[in-house]
Amino acid sequence: MIASPVIVKPLTTAVGAEILGVDLRRPLDDDTYDLIRRTYDERGVVFFRDQDVSSEQCLAFGRRFGPLTVSTIAKHLVDGYGDLQLMRKAEGAKVVNGGEWHTDQSFRAHPTMGTVLVARQIPPAGGDTCFASMTAAFDALSEGLKETLRGLRAVHTNEFREQQIARRAEINAGKPPDQWVQPDEATHPVVGRHPETGREVLYVNPTYTVRFEGWTMAESAPLLRTLFEHASRPEFACRFRWADGSIAFWDNRQTWHYAVNDYAGGTRAHHRMMVEGPFLR
Repeated sequence: MIASPVIVKPLTTAVGAEILGVDLRRPLDDDTYDLIRRTYDERGVVFFRDQDVSSEQCLAFGRRFGPLTVSTIAKHLVDGYGDLQLMRKAEGAKVVNGGEWHTDQSFRAHPTMGTVLVARQIPPAGGDTCFASMTAAFDALSEGLKETLRGLRAVHTNEFREQQIARRAEINAGKPPDQWVQPDEATHPVVGRHPETGREVLYVNPTYTVRFEGWTMAESAPLLRTLFEHASRPEFACRFRWADGSIAFWDNRQTWHYAVNDYAGGTRAHHRMMVEGPFLR
């Protein structure tokens, strides 16, 4: 039997690529791994279709790229799998986890390199995920603003995210969460270089970045708002439509993402794992 060729199909000029001809139920050979890793580094997020993977096969794929971890506020771990989390919006729920532009775990001192999301249950329509390239967003800034940003560091915290989670629990279940989690906070350069491609990346995001180091929140707000509006422009983004067997693997160092909350009926459920690796230089 002749193996199908592996094909890479970019979704937009800025970000994202589908990789066809790979069966993730099987261990990745070195050539296929190298192609996926190179595409991941260059495109920011890679997508796979029609992958009927078990939890063990899903974890094996993630571990091929680095050690696995979970969110500092991880809940609903899949039974028997400490590195696999269930992300679920039940039918009738009004709000969705991740329903705003963000970068996973930027509030950590060493943020997670990547996130893998595996579709387990998809609503009849809607529930897409959008991704945006922070390398493309940085490249499009003026040279003067680029130079200003290179000298800044920004504070990232999940304190306000915890408040959002509490409010979401009240809306969806009519009660606050069982317990509060101590917020995490970290400071990172506003501009870093990707460790593999060397490209400069704009490393701030609307959910977790609250101010610049040495600035007040009020002083930081106008410039942050300008950056957030700029980086969310459609020419830097792609939109992925989920289907049964779909998998997305994105680079948290150079992309934003958000889950589109445009469906009232049906349940949306994914398995999620996070991959550790080198941070921006």
